[in-house]
Amino acid sequence: MKIGCPKEIKNNEYRAGIIPGSVRAYRQAGHEVYVQKGAGVGAGILDAEYEDSGAKMVDTAEEVWNIAEMIVKVKEPMPGEYGLMKSGQVIYAYFHFAADEQLTRACLEREIIALAYETVQEANGSLPLLKPMSEVAGRMAPIMGAYYMARIHGGRGMLPTGVPGVAPAHVLILGGGTVGSNAARVSAGLGAWVTILDINLDTLENLGNIMPLNVSPIYADSYTIERGLREADMVIGAVLIPGARAPKLITRAHLGMMKPGCVFVDVAIDQGGCAETSRPTTHDDPVYLVDNIIHYCVANMPGAYARSSTFALNNRTVKYGLKIAGMSVEKACRRNMALRKGLNLYRGTITFKPVAEAFGLEALYRPADEVLP
Repeated sequence: MKIGCPKEIKNNEYRAGIIPGSVRAYRQAGHEVYVQKGAGVGAGILDAEYEDSGAKMVDTAEEVWNIAEMIVKVKEPMPGEYGLMKSGQVIYAYFHFAADEQLTRACLEREIIALAYETVQEANGSLPLLKPMSEVAGRMAPIMGAYYMARIHGGRGMLPTGVPGVAPAHVLILGGGTVGSNAARVSAGLGAWVTILDINLDTLENLGNIMPLNVSPIYADSYTIERGLREADMVIGAVLIPGARAPKLITRAHLGMMKPGCVFVDVAIDQGGCAETSRPTTHDDPVYLVDNIIHYCVANMPGAYARSSTFALNNRTVKYGLKIAGMSVEKACRRNMALRKGLNLYRGTITFKPVAEAFGLEALYRPADEVLP
């Protein structure tokens, strides 16, 4: 199979879809790999490293898209790339369709085959291709929140760690999954008081067993959410329904309960955000103010730590990419349940129901089993 990796063009997206080690793995399996020149620069990967691993370097994104049977990238195609997509072309990337109707309709119109990292799911319920970036974003969230808590950045002027004689900050985390647990560990490491809310009692039990004493796992209901919002100096949104829009746990009315200058980091923004007032931002312009609450809603947070994120992602994606390239996407999805769950669109048909439900496109939905030849 001919595999292509174009340079990412999303705002301040420095990650790369393929690393030299992945190139070598694809080449050893008998595939051709085409990489756009400069695709890895943001992650500290030189073109010469790709060439040494067996990649063929091309000058433009148009060449990559035109040659490749499978595109491997990090973020969803941007509007400037819609016209480059080809019917029947496999695109293996993060899509987060349920948060972007324009992208969904463009990919349906171009009749691509969309394999979404974020919905590849193993039998045990794990999301192996979402996990590494959730780990990065979760660990970043308290760091970004702490930065904007400074008075010079609009925050309350409270040091998360506290100082002798002064209490540390209170961090509220909504969701106890990969993002939430990683955010809790870093927040606790800073010395903050941490409350982590979740509705899964098994998750709460596990968190209680593994977290330090300054982390309190608590069952989430409307009362505990409101109490937590009143007490918090920083709020981290870490809720996830795989492939579907995030639930709006924080309403506009809730903002009035929160302390002025409280920082809200919405890691769920890729799936639409978990607050009514959330909207995607960029690393160029990461925050905005609503009712005296600072909102940090950057949709590609791990792009800021591009090298770590790129290698962590490839450590996971290459395993499944080799299955797709080695036996065709149709056979791979039929034989591998995890990949089948990752199939979101197939040649003009929606094969992941939450995407269809997000935009009232149920008429275009068919289960993957029905559309795969």
